[in-house]
Amino acid sequence: MYQLRPIQARDNAELARIIREVSKEFGLAPESGFAVADPTLDHLYDVYSQPNAQYWVVENQHGQILGGGGLSPLQGDNSILEIQKMYFLPEIRGLGFAKKILQESFYFAQKQYFKACYLETTKELWQAVKLYEKLGFEYLESPKGNTGHSHACEIWMLKKISSKHPV
Repeated sequence: MYQLRPIQARDNAELARIIREVSKEFGLAPESGFAVADPTLDHLYDVYSQPNAQYWVVENQHGQILGGGGLSPLQGDNSILEIQKMYFLPEIRGLGFAKKILQESFYFAQKQYFKACYLETTKELWQAVKLYEKLGFEYLESPKGNTGHSHACEIWMLKKISSKHPV
């Protein structure tokens, strides 16, 4: 039994550990400029407590965190939200949490009147890329905004969000 819930301050250390562990598993080295090198990694609650930002944590029935993902305004283009730091431990991969977090992200973006969701990724995360394609993300020829790690990620994708306000 798992639940999806908003990030809390007490989640910081465990989420940072998970992101570092999964990044290492996939060869996403900090010195290469991936999200694992972000200076905010140990303080994600502060990052996602800002306006127009949200992070969801996957937790089991024992309160153990197994992953998460979020979004916040894209640096350099405040009309777009960036999908960020979506990492899961092996035991919950394939259970639909990435899709659920993305759907929550789309709803959040629509509710806040954002026009699109953007992400940067790498071919090493090909399973995630397949999901992004399936959910309507389109490939871009160059990065958007100023994420600080566009040089490490060779795949840039955008999903347009309906302008209709959710009921």
